[in-house]
Amino acid sequence: MKTVIIDYGVGNLFSLSMGLRKIGESAEITADPGKIRSAERLILPGVGAFEGAINKLRESGLADLIKEETENGKPLLGICLGMQLLFDKSYEYGVHKGLGLIPGKVVPLKGYVDENLKIPHIGWNSLEITMPECSIFKYNEQGDHVYFVHSYYATECESDTAAVTEYSKTVTATVWKDNVYGCQFHPEKSGEKGLKILKAFCELS
Repeated sequence: MKTVIIDYGVGNLFSLSMGLRKIGESAEITADPGKIRSAERLILPGVGAFEGAINKLRESGLADLIKEETENGKPLLGICLGMQLLFDKSYEYGVHKGLGLIPGKVVPLKGYVDENLKIPHIGWNSLEITMPECSIFKYNEQGDHVYFVHSYYATECESDTAAVTEYSKTVTATVWKDNVYGCQFHPEKSGEKGLKILKAFCELS
């Protein structure tokens, strides 16, 4: 199986699977270590709270497996909470250690963005691509609109930030470090522009 969606009990697996199917990628949803090891690339989805998600990854042994596979050079894409899990730590209801694949931390939008704006940040925002050489933007253009749903954002990760968006303040939208990628938005819910990102990722090996 070329692409595996990691199933650890947290994530919108169906919509992601359907999005991949639209671009002709037949991805398998699994927690099986053997299938994860044999995959060409991995997607880490996520919806919900950071603490519960990272605990499930650790308890299942998937956290160590993900780190092992990415250290071996396998492409990994984290989506929404899946992107936040890539960082060193999160300040969501306490302080929680992440996977540590990308330096930085995850902090609340509240107190950072304009107090009149709604949190969670839900809706379509344009991308300012700061690293056009990033492989997953192969088919995208500056200003493409994508769909966000989040209350926390990644910071102290400027050197690995591949795209940002504006929500009264600059917010990290995409990160990239070697073979590890992360999208704060949902490419699978972002129409044609989001599917282009998934298509480019699925061409990595």
